Amino acid sequence: MALTIGLALAAGSGWAQKSASQGIDEYRAMLQDGNPADLFEAKGEDLWKQKRGPRNASLEKCDLGKGPGVFKGAFVELPRYFADTRRVQDLESRLVTCMETLQGFNGAEIAKTPFGRGEMANVTALATWIAAESKGMKFNLPNTHVQEKTFYEVGKRLFFQRGGSHDFSCASCHGEEGKRIRLQDLPLLTKNPGDGVGFAAWPAYRVSNGQMWGMQLRLNDCYRQQRFPYPGFGSDATIALSTYLGVNAQGAKSVAPAIKR
Repeated sequence: MALTIGLALAAGSGWAQKSASQGIDEYRAMLQDGNPADLFEAKGEDLWKQKRGPRNASLEKCDLGKGPGVFKGAFVELPRYFADTRRVQDLESRLVTCMETLQGFNGAEIAKTPFGRGEMANVTALATWIAAESKGMKFNLPNTHVQEKTFYEVGKRLFFQRGGSHDFSCASCHGEEGKRIRLQDLPLLTKNPGDGVGFAAWPAYRVSNGQMWGMQLRLNDCYRQQRFPYPGFGSDATIALSTYLGVNAQGAKSVAPAIKR
């Protein structure tokens, strides 16, 4: 009888055991109500309306692709081609353009500023707020202009390009199903990975280092892990990769700003 009871209890505990990914999902859900990204959102909204810079102007006339001043729904349609700059831009690089043209800041100087400092920290806060204004919306990057199509193809090649001391590529981690690192699932990013996964989760607050990360920093850190040199902020390479990931996320719902380990 004792043996039977023991086996039943053992089986019961086995049935109740959760996978590592389920445990991490529950951990994120518990933190979500108090996601520190809320503070960055509030700062970003204030920065959007605040008159700043050499021209003492706000960003309320910034065109993020849906017309001057329209921010709702803009995040899920970026990167995209902009006629005024004649290039494909993501949210962060487009914000720098607006800070330069509307407020008079030096865009090149902002691009050289380390993440989390000075005006670069403000760019991250602005991106966090604008992303939050599209939360729950489905990604729908245009991908119709010749440059948008070119950036998608370049991004695809970069995704599979191997190099560095470890001969890694983006696909080394995100090129097949069922991969994990540090007890976390690595989503397959060559197709739509699902709502709120991969591209659809950034900007995100990183609990492990207490920092808010936009997609530019996320890609920068991926290059670091591949043992590649850091790409320049707003470079064609990072925007091409974002274009590839964003188009692949077509139809997925954004949960940005998310919370990460």
